Amino acid sequence: MIQFRYLALLLSLLAAPATAAWAQVQGSYKPYSIVIKGGHVIDPKNGINAVMDVAIAPARDMRPLAWGEALSPDQEGKIARVAENIDPGLAVQVVDATGLYVVPGLVDIHSHNFWGHDGERQMNGPRGLPPDGFTFRSGVTTVVDVGGSGWRTFPLFKKQTIERSQTRVLAMLNIVGEGMRGSKYEQNIDDMNPDSTAKVAQEHEDVIVGIKLAHFSGHDWTPTDRALAAGRLADIPIMVDFGSAEPYLPLETLFLEKLRPGDIYTHCFGGNSSTSPNGRESIVDVTTNKVKPYVWEAQKRGVVFDVGFGGASFLFAQGIPAIESGFFPNSISTDIHVESMNNAMKDMPNIMSLFMAMGMPLEAVIAASTWNPAQEINRPDLGNLSIGSVADIALFRLVEGDFGFWARDGKIAGEQRLFTEMTLRGGHIVYNLNGRVDPINAKYISN
Repeated sequence: MIQFRYLALLLSLLAAPATAAWAQVQGSYKPYSIVIKGGHVIDPKNGINAVMDVAIAPARDMRPLAWGEALSPDQEGKIARVAENIDPGLAVQVVDATGLYVVPGLVDIHSHNFWGHDGERQMNGPRGLPPDGFTFRSGVTTVVDVGGSGWRTFPLFKKQTIERSQTRVLAMLNIVGEGMRGSKYEQNIDDMNPDSTAKVAQEHEDVIVGIKLAHFSGHDWTPTDRALAAGRLADIPIMVDFGSAEPYLPLETLFLEKLRPGDIYTHCFGGNSSTSPNGRESIVDVTTNKVKPYVWEAQKRGVVFDVGFGGASFLFAQGIPAIESGFFPNSISTDIHVESMNNAMKDMPNIMSLFMAMGMPLEAVIAASTWNPAQEINRPDLGNLSIGSVADIALFRLVEGDFGFWARDGKIAGEQRLFTEMTLRGGHIVYNLNGRVDPINAKYISN
């Protein structure tokens, strides 16, 4: 009897917040869980660039999420309306976004999240990051782990990270069966099996969005060809990250003869410089300071150029002349890992601000961080605020000031920097910097 009384008391304590929340809306049905009021909405897919309100329809299941519990479709709120002057009385919660930019949740298509180990295999553990700790505070709601796992190790990654993250975690499967386990494994051409890689990708087509070739060093096209073969078999794009080679593999051959439209070249502003001429070719000619003609041709034919900033994979000597000539990256991404996040890269808002400092307009930066990468991974349901799309939303403050941005070859000044104020994942407020809204009530509403 005593145990039953303790159980009853515990259940009543757990139910109290939900009961209180329901009491606030009983007698007056509210069709929206949240209305974001008065923010400057930038939604590249739908051509919106104006002060608007955004209303979110609640999910069927809006209970609080436990740590390590991934969002299910029943727990994802959807975009219900984007319009001027939505009645705040129709929402359970109202977020005052005056003076803020409201954009789709950021889509980072180059991250490293196969952290830890399984007792035997270290994987990318020393450098990989559990996503939820580093995404929401940056406005990121979707990440793509690129090459952390291969066909042999993907089941572990899926169980360990994909199924235990509130961040939407997708994957590009390494052409190496062991994945990004270390240089000895990544140089093993014999473990680059297109058939096995494509088979696993097809079996998990809901979360595997591409094939990754990473870090292979040597003047040999075999790894590229095998990644392409897997990509063709699974009908998904490949992402190429060359290692070093002497002589380097020519990018003109890669872009115009190897890669298909939709395939991705990451670390696009890395490569060589006037002080480091060997190892990996660059897209800007270091003798003329001009983007090479075949690079323009490749982007025009559909080859995707991704930033993948990383720890040492970006050069101002490449980025500045490219941006000044009008050559913008298709997508901005972090290549986030333990070293890069504490180095020049830091996070998505920092890189986005850096590109603005180099002359890329805010609207183009937002597109390259939301709608463009969503299309690159064939996920048009993401990176937009269309009616019915999942309510992944980021709120940013654009601050004027005296800022600095740096990379391995120098630094530049900037007058603007983006700071994340709030992030919503599936209609749930998952990051709330300045306490703009009570984050409790709407979690208990269901329809």
